[in-house]
Amino acid sequence: MVLKTTYKKRLINLFFPLMISNLIGQIQMLIDRVFLGRMDILYMSAVGNASSAVAVTITLVFSLGTGASILISQAVGEGDEVKAKDYAASLLLYQNVLPICLFFLWMFGSPVIFRLLGVEGDVLNYCIIYVRYLSPVFLLSGMGSALAVCLQTSNNTRPLVFYGLIRSGLNVFLDYALIFGNFGFPKMDITGAALATTISEFLGAIYISVVFLLNKKLSTKPAFHQVFHAKLTLYLKSIKLGINAALEELTWNMGNLMIIAILNTIDDKAAGVYSILFSLELLSTVAIGALGSATVTLTGEASGAKNFQMFRYITKTAATWSVAVATGALILYCVFPHQLLGFFTTDPDVIAGSVIYLILVGINMFSKSGNIIVGSAIRGSGNTLWMLMTQAMGAVGVVAVAALLVFVFDLGMTGVFAAVLLDETSRACVNLAKFRKIRFESN
Repeated sequence: MVLKTTYKKRLINLFFPLMISNLIGQIQMLIDRVFLGRMDILYMSAVGNASSAVAVTITLVFSLGTGASILISQAVGEGDEVKAKDYAASLLLYQNVLPICLFFLWMFGSPVIFRLLGVEGDVLNYCIIYVRYLSPVFLLSGMGSALAVCLQTSNNTRPLVFYGLIRSGLNVFLDYALIFGNFGFPKMDITGAALATTISEFLGAIYISVVFLLNKKLSTKPAFHQVFHAKLTLYLKSIKLGINAALEELTWNMGNLMIIAILNTIDDKAAGVYSILFSLELLSTVAIGALGSATVTLTGEASGAKNFQMFRYITKTAATWSVAVATGALILYCVFPHQLLGFFTTDPDVIAGSVIYLILVGINMFSKSGNIIVGSAIRGSGNTLWMLMTQAMGAVGVVAVAALLVFVFDLGMTGVFAAVLLDETSRACVNLAKFRKIRFESN
């Protein structure tokens, strides 16, 4: 009983700062979209297309760190501190190669990418401008993901709260200044939104780097000499495990991009409406996603220690809390739909037509929360391939069903949301069945 209480406290101590940090970031993004959406719904379509496309690649970088996070957590569970720091050192050194390539890809290749996605006219021009000013952020993603893994596996995520406050506070201020031309700055519209994000991300990166370097209490933080002499083989081993998680994220984002492409064929506002609904969903997903991250770390430790009882207990606790969050989100969407949608657009037709979809998003949160928590536990056990397989099948299925309902049955956005709900529910059932089959002998 004492051990269970200890793990519950550790789960809270891990996920709560992560949740606050991510929530701050999402509020920042929401304010960014509120400013743009109330100016022109086409800006929302542009941000929806651009954000989804960028997410395909930037989450690839962060997901590659999942393998190192699992291996470090398992080493901590085994009581092997040297091994844990060796894996962390290799991540800190080699995680910066891919982001440099991605920076050049988006800086110079964005017009081709967006045309392939079916973006046209003014929305295409807005997308290109937005991404080109945002692309320097890729240069920070490798180190940012490595530092986050070290903080998380050291059970010290509190610095991420202040990191989020600094980034988001600066971003909101710069959004207000650069989008609208306040405080003597030029009025830059969507360009100002992207530039504000880039500046705030770089200043935030300076803060978290200094905090990490000065913090002497991080149990998985390697010494400088370990980083400089880090073995590429250890990074490749973590990549071998993390590539499945990265491809899983990539597959999900590619599926989301295809959904955006289908929406672009409906009308020029459809992607904007989807972007609004997706933004509101993200606020609820923040808490559940933070629980998922904490679940990966603690189930990884339990797996390394061969403590099956704790493995199941951590997952059950996190799942219970995630259902509570999903319930709260659904109630909020049902009671205040017009007010929530009204933050993003003043178009009464868009608001009225989006209410039913917002409620469907709330219903979908239950299956989504199950996939996040149960999927995190499956990864914590060391099996990242399973989640890739189910996500790949889900992405193909959701795009195929959405295309069928939109192009054959002419159901428009209703068909898209029906396909998303079916996909999330079916994968939740499959992943739960897999989780129930996990076994390892306790020490």
